[in-house]
Amino acid sequence: MKYNRLGNHGIKLSALSLGSWLTFGKQITDDVAEKLMRRAYEAGINFFDNAEGYAGGDSERVMGHILKKTGWDRTTYIVSSKVFFGGELPNQYGLSRKHIFDACDGALKRLQVDYLDLYFCHRPDPETPISETVWAMNHLIAQGKVMYWGTSEWSAEEIMEAHQFAEKYRLIGPAMEQPQYNLLHRKRFEEEYAPLYKEYGMGTTIWSPLASGILSGKYNAGDFSDKTRMDMVSWLKDKNLSEEMLAPARQFADIAQEAGIRPAQLALAWCLKNENVSTVILGASKLEQLEENLKALEVVDQLDESLMKKLSTLGIS
Repeated sequence: MKYNRLGNHGIKLSALSLGSWLTFGKQITDDVAEKLMRRAYEAGINFFDNAEGYAGGDSERVMGHILKKTGWDRTTYIVSSKVFFGGELPNQYGLSRKHIFDACDGALKRLQVDYLDLYFCHRPDPETPISETVWAMNHLIAQGKVMYWGTSEWSAEEIMEAHQFAEKYRLIGPAMEQPQYNLLHRKRFEEEYAPLYKEYGMGTTIWSPLASGILSGKYNAGDFSDKTRMDMVSWLKDKNLSEEMLAPARQFADIAQEAGIRPAQLALAWCLKNENVSTVILGASKLEQLEENLKALEVVDQLDESLMKKLSTLGIS
């Protein structure tokens, strides 16, 4: 396993990590979840991603039970949570100081840990001043409940505002962003966020490296029967199961075949080639999926200049 610094920060994350969205506590059994985590850890993965909104908190409960059961040394793994989508009642969602504190305490209990290594603001909150959010995160850090805080799917402008406020009051700004990034969804990561990497040394923990399975090739033949993730999240289905996405995915499959690399491994390796990617979050519901995706590390060196040039023409957004 390769390990990368989180931007210019000292903490090191495995190049590949394991996420729990739409799987733990929902799509797979707890037994399968445990097998996935144990295999990932065995392979050198040290980062496990989660959020308060995943499966209504059940994802964190399942992961917490597994972490407790394994007895792994707490210094050997990194665990995250995200705050925003906590519930429907007032103060159960968003980024107010109250909800951030309540959500953090809830995540610690469900994950059965004393602190969160990474804590993300899952979405920007137009109803809460960014200053309030920055102060709240800094207080959690001061209390030892959070090591590093960051954002997820924030605009570069919003992230810069958080940094500028933090600098003004000598606080700690966001250390990382968790954006969607894959061959078909590139513009925000590569263009909008570019100043953030250089000016603030931000790290990234990217999600959807396979574009919700589109880049694995399983939908190229037009068979949408195996689309459990798509069915669970309507906006994923609407966005991805379209000719606009499937056409370049088919082109990608042809390039992968020509290169002699399995599509999923090539898509993951392409993400790993970007120096601004700290870790690529894998989503797996079967052990075989995880095993195949882990092999992406073995093909990174095969992505030479010629192959990268071919792949660079596929991005659409």
